Amino acid sequence: MSEAPRDPMRAAQANMRPATIKRFYRTVDVGEATGGQHALTLDGRGARTPGRNLLAAKSRALMLKVAAEWERQRETIEPADMPLTRLLNSAVDGVSRTMAETRADVLKYAGSDLLCYRAEEPEALAERQAEAFDPVLHWAAERLGARFRLGAGVTHVEQPPESIEAIRTAIEDFDDPVGLAALSVMTTLSGSALLALAIARGRLSPEEAWRAAHVDEDFQAERWGADGEARARREARWREFEAAALAASASG
Repeated sequence: MSEAPRDPMRAAQANMRPATIKRFYRTVDVGEATGGQHALTLDGRGARTPGRNLLAAKSRALMLKVAAEWERQRETIEPADMPLTRLLNSAVDGVSRTMAETRADVLKYAGSDLLCYRAEEPEALAERQAEAFDPVLHWAAERLGARFRLGAGVTHVEQPPESIEAIRTAIEDFDDPVGLAALSVMTTLSGSALLALAIARGRLSPEEAWRAAHVDEDFQAERWGADGEARARREARWREFEAAALAASASG
C-alpha cells in the first residue's frame, strides 16, 4: 500500500475529481457564513470542498474572485482554470488542520533559500543574481531581522540560528489557513521563503518575485533557447503563483 502524501495541500488537491464535470449550476454568488466568513453559493446553496467542508474564507474580496472562477466556467468545469478555488480547497481541507506542520515546511526553505546560493561563473549570471536577490536579502535583514550567509554553487550553507528564528516569527504571523496556504504555495513554487514573505509583506510584486525566482532559467534560455514544454509548465505554475499572491494579499 502506497504511503499517503505528507503535504496537506497536495493531498487535498488530489481529491479533486479528474473526470470531466458538467456545469451543474446556473447562478453564482457570495453570502455571509458563520464566524464572519463569506461562502460561495451555487444556485443559493453553499458550495463544498472535496472534503465536504464549506467553501468559505474571511475575505469577501477573495471569495468574489473565487466566484468569478465559477462564473466563467461553460458547459464543463475546468479545474486548471480555477487556481483560487484549488488553493481554497487546500486551505480548508488541509492546512486548517496542519497549521504547525505547514509553517515548519515553509521554514525549511529558509534554511536553504534560493537567494543564498550564487553562481561563481559566468560573471553575467552572478551579476543578475545579485541584482535580483540582494535587495530582498537587505530587506529581510532590515525589516525581519534575518541576516543570511551566501554560498557558491549547491554546497549547503548553515544559516545563523537567530536568522532562522526571525523567519519563524514572521511565518507565525500567518494565523489564517488561506494566508498560510498561499505563503506555502509561493514558497514551494519559487524555492524561496524570502520571496514569498516579500510578496506577502508588500516588498515585491508577484511579477518581480517570479522573475527573481527564474533568473537562472531565463539566463539559460537566452543562451540556449527556450523549450516549449518547459515554457507551458512555467506558465501553469505562474497561474498558481499569481493566485497564491492574490490570496495572500486578500488575507493579509
